[in-house]
Amino acid sequence: MTPLVDDTPASALAVYAHPDDPEISAGGTLARWAAAGSQVWVLITTRGDKGAPNDSGADLEALTRRRIDETAKASELLGFAGHFHLDYPDGELPDDLDLRAAVVRRVRELRPEVVLCPDPTAVFFGDSYFNHRDHRVTGWATLDAVAPAAGNPHYFRDQIAEGLDVHQIRAAYLSGTLEPNCWVDISDVLERKVDALFCHASQLTETGEWFRQFLRDRAEEAGREAGVPYAEGFRRLTFGA
Repeated sequence: MTPLVDDTPASALAVYAHPDDPEISAGGTLARWAAAGSQVWVLITTRGDKGAPNDSGADLEALTRRRIDETAKASELLGFAGHFHLDYPDGELPDDLDLRAAVVRRVRELRPEVVLCPDPTAVFFGDSYFNHRDHRVTGWATLDAVAPAAGNPHYFRDQIAEGLDVHQIRAAYLSGTLEPNCWVDISDVLERKVDALFCHASQLTETGEWFRQFLRDRAEEAGREAGVPYAEGFRRLTFGA
């Protein structure tokens, strides 16, 4: 039987590469949890400054500011507790100690019950698309941050000296996976997910009904796997206490 996730975590931190990634990857799940009382935060690892590929003369600083504003609007619509942004340029995200330290810091500060991030092992999707490097790096850095670093006092001891205590999450939900092992029913919040994605107007060259229907079709496809009208699928990793 397909495992549907019915429980709501007390808190969740979604770590994604670009400002619109949380909504398209897990927006329905995050909206459902927030509506049920979960504290939900998002952490965006890049500036989103290369999100205007068809405009060679774009003001990248202005675009960065706009994308933060769009994240704020989407977060408010979905009922999130807050959003945070690192300052790495698009496409230049390093899988290094500094990035892992930044994620660990947020995990130790916010102490989420669960974390969501891209599945870094999902690389090739058919014959015409492979996963963006920033997604893969964000996924690996997040997994390395939550297991074992955030829960081990010997990692990033400067944070411990500042007064941040270790924290062990209960589970990680990997989105955009080729190996889902659980699904979340988003039937009641699908339209809120779609509306939140449309808050990222700088990224939408087409805003017609066809794109809304495309998003519904994707959720419907996942829903068929789960036996519900609309769903989002994840590869869930569960950690010990």
